[in-house]
Parts: sequence; C-alpha cells; structure tokens
Amino acid sequence: MAGQSGDLAGKRILVPESRDLDLFAGMMEQHGAETIRCPMVKILDLDDPAPARAWLEQLLTEGFDDIVLLTGEGLRRLMTVARAMEREAEVIAAIGRARVFVRGPKPVKALREIGCAPYKSAPAPTTDGVIAMLGEEDLAGRRVGIQLYPDNPNEPLLEAVRARGGQPVAITPYRYANDSETGAVQAAIRDMAEGRIDFVAFTASPQVRRLHEVAEACGLGDAFRQGFARTRIAAVGPVVAEAVEAAGGTVAVSPDSTFHMKPLVNAIRRLLSEGEGNGPA
Repeated sequence: MAGQSGDLAGKRILVPESRDLDLFAGMMEQHGAETIRCPMVKILDLDDPAPARAWLEQLLTEGFDDIVLLTGEGLRRLMTVARAMEREAEVIAAIGRARVFVRGPKPVKALREIGCAPYKSAPAPTTDGVIAMLGEEDLAGRRVGIQLYPDNPNEPLLEAVRARGGQPVAITPYRYANDSETGAVQAAIRDMAEGRIDFVAFTASPQVRRLHEVAEACGLGDAFRQGFARTRIAAVGPVVAEAVEAAGGTVAVSPDSTFHMKPLVNAIRRLLSEGEGNGPA
C-alpha cells in the first residue's frame, strides 16, 4: 500500500524488477509512491553447466593470471557450480591468486562474500570503462578469464584483451528467462502511453529490452514509443541508461556515482523536490 505522505506521494512509479521487486517497490512506497509492479526477467542457472565447469577447470588446472568480472551475479553462479563440483575452496584460492578486475560495485560485493577483493575497479561501470582500465595494463602472454552476462558476447572487450597481448577465456555462467506475465507488461506499456505513469525506474538493461520486445510482438510498438517519450525514466546506472537510449528513450535521472536501488530512489526524490516531477511530460 502506498503511503499517505512523503515526497513521492501521488506519484505512480512503474517498477520493472524481478529478483528484488518487493524490496525496490517498498523503498519508494515508504516515501508515499504508488508502485506498479511488473516483473520482467528472471535470472536462471545454465541449462547445461558444462561450459561453466570447463571454465572453472581451466582456472584450477592452468590458472588465470587475470580475471574480469562484469556482474556480481556471474561470480555467484560460478560459485554455485564450484560447490556442485565440491571444489569451492580451491576455486576461491585460485581467484585469490589472480588479479581481479571488476566493472562496478556489485562484483566487489560478490568477491567480498567469498573473502576476496578486487585488484582494480573500472573508472565507469561500463564496457568502455573496463576497456579503459585494462588499457593501462600489459597483458602480454597472460591468460585472462572473463565473466560475461547473457545476450552480450562483448566482442569489443575480448578484442581489447587480445590487443593488449592477453588470451581471453570467456564464460557466461547464467541465462535470462522472460517472465511469463506478458499481460502485465502490455498493461504497463498502455499505461505509459496514456500518461498514467509518472516514472519508470529501470534497474537492469534486460528490463528495457523485454519491454520493447513485448511491445513489438504484441502490436504495441507505437504505444511503447509514445510512452517512452512522455514518461520520465530513471536508470540505475550507465549500462541501463545506454539501453534506454538504444530503445529511443531519454533518461531523466540517474544516481551520480553509487549505482544501487537506494541511490536511485533518492535521485528520483531529489528530482521531484526540485520541482521537475509534476507528472508525465
């Protein structure tokens, strides 16, 4: 239930989240918002864990001189496979021997959960930021284990490692499954197009793609474009902002530096308190 008072009172905010849907929606409801919860994607283990096992076997037998982690979820899924192999302690030790480069704060948190720490963090939590970070390193002859995420083979990153003399060994240790609630997604698209949503708050790029895919598949392409043009869009960080722009939207607000849900909520509150949030444009 939305609160009766607060600086988000009277605002209807679309929350296209899955894993932390209730947590994220609750943060905004505490400040008076009415949230429209619309699950978009689910994160699942690989159907066949063999590629992840093979990557971990290479880590354990040959070793990686360097490891690049793009997501915290990726490391956690790899550790799930390591536990199934009954080699968790060995994998943690092998990670600890490598220089670990991370894209942003989420893989840092996942590393800390297993008692490890990053060697270096990207200046911006994007592929370009990771490439810039690696551009300062001599990777000649070094084996570089790279954890990717679904729907993005990230050839620019792999090529950047090769260009520095490194040997990239990539793994995507989990997959996305679209949520079955297509009807809720369709309703959200129509609500945005008709001006019934004040904000849509994206926390992951697959949410943006899923919204666009459903619109096109269900004949709601025009409604999607209209809704994206008139609804203020909040993005949790640069990667999500890029996905919004690729889908034809404009990001109205994003956290300045710490790309998590709570800073995103505070950024929305700040925009509204500055008199810029009087409803859809």
